[in-house]
Amino acid sequence: MKNLCLILLSLILFVSCSTSKKKELKKPYTKADFEKLIDGKKTSLYTLKNKNGMVVTLTNYGAKVVSVYVPDKKGELADVVLGFKSIGEYMKYGASHGATVGPFANRISNSLFIIDGISYQLPVNNGKACLHSGPDSFYRKVWDATQTGNSVAMALESPDGEFGFPGNKKIKVTFSLTDDNELKIEYEATTDKPCYFNLTNHSYFNLKGEGNGDILNHILVINAGESTPVDSSMIPTGEVVGIQGSALDFTSPHAIGERIDSDNQQLIYGAGYDFNYVINKPEGELAFAASAYEPSSGRYMEVFTTEPGIQLYTGNYLDGTEIGKKGKPYTKRTGFCLETQHFPDSPNKPEFPSTLLKPGETLHSTTIYKFSVKK
Repeated sequence: MKNLCLILLSLILFVSCSTSKKKELKKPYTKADFEKLIDGKKTSLYTLKNKNGMVVTLTNYGAKVVSVYVPDKKGELADVVLGFKSIGEYMKYGASHGATVGPFANRISNSLFIIDGISYQLPVNNGKACLHSGPDSFYRKVWDATQTGNSVAMALESPDGEFGFPGNKKIKVTFSLTDDNELKIEYEATTDKPCYFNLTNHSYFNLKGEGNGDILNHILVINAGESTPVDSSMIPTGEVVGIQGSALDFTSPHAIGERIDSDNQQLIYGAGYDFNYVINKPEGELAFAASAYEPSSGRYMEVFTTEPGIQLYTGNYLDGTEIGKKGKPYTKRTGFCLETQHFPDSPNKPEFPSTLLKPGETLHSTTIYKFSVKK
């Protein structure tokens, strides 16, 4: 009897150890891969983990989201954001993957704006436009990072004239992981001269797991019956138009791939979805903006924001030259972005909600990405 008890105990311990090993999260990189000295400042990797096993990793190089591990309907974890295995690779590819974009996300026409009669020339990097504040903006900077529990606060000071933007600017981005499987991103900014601000996060998502093919089967809902149409150079015309019943309408669920190659003129201009949607909500209120559901895994993501707009970009120009964390090339439409924002080119479109921040004011903005499973 004693021997039988010992055998049973051994079996229980063996099964327990085997189960633990199966559930152990093995990332394709280490903290050391993210430790580097750039312009005299140290980069590092920061890890957040909640009671449900969800794991988020961040780096202060560009205030970037590196990985978001969430379970599928079988409880298996996968990394659902595109990115790279080291600081060296982020520097090599120059990518905005997972990055905090600023001072001004999205496009500014003719790469200039005027404040109080003074013209400010910005870097030209997208036709005649400035996209995401140019090629060397906030996502190439080393931020000062402080981790407190399941939050990491990242701060940056941007001097007057950097990237062409006026004012000595202070920016703070706080990433928090909750036990409700929410990745919460809070933005703050101040300036000592009037300056246009539009901060966002540029994570590419693939709810099948990064490196696991395209995102065309993902089913989207966007809480917006209007968008800001663009011309052939992807600059907003200044209009706000209804999109009900068109290929841009996601007020009811549609797969990304269902209409992406249709003859809709806006989709032709963008080579797929790359458009700002006007969220149907009161100004400044934290409210539902969009959701994405991937049927094979059951993963479901909801986006909530205080921002008035959200940009859907379906990775139309990912060309396979970037190799991701799993060693797979990021080819066309293998990730999608849901970037919360004010409207593109608002510095040159007075009819759009203002993005001008003045001395003495503080910008506050919040976005939440919430993950769950549909079985």
